[in-house]
Amino acid sequence: MKKNLIIIVLSFLMVACNKPAGELTGVGKNKKFFEAQPYGMVFVKRGSFMMGANDQSAIGAYTDKSINVTVDAFWMDETEITNDKYKQFVNYVRDSIALRMLVMAGKDEYRLKFKNQTDDATPETARLDWKTKTPWNSKDEDVRNILESLYYKDNNALGFKKQVDPGKLQYKYEWINYDQAALPQNRYNVNTGAYFKNAEARIDTSYVENGVIINKTIKRKLLSRKDLISTRIVNVYPDTIMWLRDFQYSYNDPKMRMYFSAPGYSKYPVVGVTWEQAQAFCQWRTQFFNSSNAIGGQDYRLPTEAEWEYAARGGRKLALYPWGGNYVRDNKGCYLANFKPMRGSYSDDNGTTTMEVSKFPPNDFGLFDMAGNVAEWTSSAYNESSSTLVSDMNPSFQYNAKNDDPDVLKRKVVKGGSWKDIAYYLQCGVKTYEYQDESRPYIGFRCVRSYNGE
Repeated sequence: MKKNLIIIVLSFLMVACNKPAGELTGVGKNKKFFEAQPYGMVFVKRGSFMMGANDQSAIGAYTDKSINVTVDAFWMDETEITNDKYKQFVNYVRDSIALRMLVMAGKDEYRLKFKNQTDDATPETARLDWKTKTPWNSKDEDVRNILESLYYKDNNALGFKKQVDPGKLQYKYEWINYDQAALPQNRYNVNTGAYFKNAEARIDTSYVENGVIINKTIKRKLLSRKDLISTRIVNVYPDTIMWLRDFQYSYNDPKMRMYFSAPGYSKYPVVGVTWEQAQAFCQWRTQFFNSSNAIGGQDYRLPTEAEWEYAARGGRKLALYPWGGNYVRDNKGCYLANFKPMRGSYSDDNGTTTMEVSKFPPNDFGLFDMAGNVAEWTSSAYNESSSTLVSDMNPSFQYNAKNDDPDVLKRKVVKGGSWKDIAYYLQCGVKTYEYQDESRPYIGFRCVRSYNGE
């Protein structure tokens, strides 16, 4: 009996494991997929909430009405991007420029070598060998002379003995203009396998001329998908002068000189970063992740206004502040965020300007500093009446402002309030804006990544 039972079980397994010949079974292995948690990120589950201001507008505006929306799940950085993390991006750009200069000077040991195949790429396009260490302290005089042009000439002005010139840290990246592809006249004709005759894309292009970045908007006849690609070159080093420029008649020189570079500020949120620099960081972070993992993930990006607000509420549909209550103090009288509590009393919340990240308790999603410390860039374009235009499923009001567009079209939504703001701007539903090419000592950012699955 036992022998017969074993035979029956084995027969059942053999039948179950054999796919029927000639039938549609799919190409996958039908295994359930679980996405690994990205380092330093928390999972924000999908859900619905009331998007928009919960309180009366401070300026008496009536255009921003609340709407009920649904947001898909995504990953989000648990804190703002810190100086230390942004410095990894800056160092990558610095080292890539240095290695490229060495390859272009004929130093082939810094060029990636391929097995059993020839590399026909020019020095300008050849792949770099990142396993070789950048020879900043090389004893080779030729190498030192090549790299010397990257160093800043007046080091005393920045408080360093020797530093790479920030103006030469330029990062080039590309993206597809889906907004141009979505235009009715730019539809792809699936019947002919080509675009229509009048298809034309308006894209951005960047190049360097005499050390200066030139940005232009051009019109390109749309023949293939590559004609939808825009190029941007960005100086990645944060603006350190903004402490003086934005707050005159105050002694902020120490902050200006050392905020980004000094180790004591490594866990502070990076500031002085434009929206365009934040976009470049997201593009680099995606490239950095995909180059080290066999299975690439969704792109890192800035959150939409809806994603940011939903994450800030921590699963509480009508939360006024990220901690869920209607007050900025706890039951012991302690402030719950870094902001401007009273007139000039910046230090009453234990911080004067920026503070180290995660000094206050997280919200219910496990996200720190969703109110105060620094306000944060989003990917959304700013419009007072956007809530009347967007969808109720993953709402997003986007506009990819071109170089020659007027400034009013370059406004991006900023959320969360900062160390210099009153409590009103800390509310989850309140939004303001800044121009995408401006940098401020009170605006930082964090990244999100869409979730692969339900």
